[in-house]
Amino acid sequence: MTAADHLPQRAKFLPAGDTALVVEFGDRVDEHLSALVLALARRVEAAAIAGVVETVPTFRSLMVHYDPLTISNAHLKERIKPLLSQLAASLSPGRHWRLPACYDRKLGLDLAEIAERTGLSEAQVVAQHSSAPFRVYMVGFLPGFAYLGGLPAALELPRRENPRLKVEAGSIAIAMAMSVIYSIESPGGWNILARTPVALWDLRRTPSALVTAGDQVSFTPISLAEYEELAGKARAGELRMTPQSQEA
Repeated sequence: MTAADHLPQRAKFLPAGDTALVVEFGDRVDEHLSALVLALARRVEAAAIAGVVETVPTFRSLMVHYDPLTISNAHLKERIKPLLSQLAASLSPGRHWRLPACYDRKLGLDLAEIAERTGLSEAQVVAQHSSAPFRVYMVGFLPGFAYLGGLPAALELPRRENPRLKVEAGSIAIAMAMSVIYSIESPGGWNILARTPVALWDLRRTPSALVTAGDQVSFTPISLAEYEELAGKARAGELRMTPQSQEA
């Protein structure tokens, strides 16, 4: 029996240009596939394969960037195949971040519309979102931009018909079955529910991205005045966040 006979859930190898290889585990977004992706990422990193530059977990696949002058696509594929044998989808809790979030209408630009479209009161929308335990499925699209799974079914909505040209950094938004946190100012079509003063991407920090795939995130509602105070500290580089698992 070869290593390929053990590939979980028909894992597929897909080329991605001249310097990347994708290992795809499925065609949906769920915790099981995410756990497989992260488990393979850990194995690839532990294997220290010469020529591998970086691994990038996504919802359902792992992209492996490599130096083609050091290792070929075909050789990299053969090195990764044995790592897929008996791969277990272990749902590691990761780090747990409790992020302050202001749901005031001045920052939660779509809060009233979300309440109307879901048939909930604004207070119920806030309660549902802030009580949900979210899992970081991937970080991408923009540096530090976090995709969070675990949105309560009552809050599931399609994206906005008319995307905004400008969404402020720190905006917390929802669409489909996910929530996201905008790491930097950018256009966006998600429904904006709140904003956190915590910088998801800060070049003054090492690493610059606050969260990573596999982490957990929960939101603590704060007032507009509290947001302004914390945002001032964040701009000055004085707002320090510590994962719950590392708190005293």
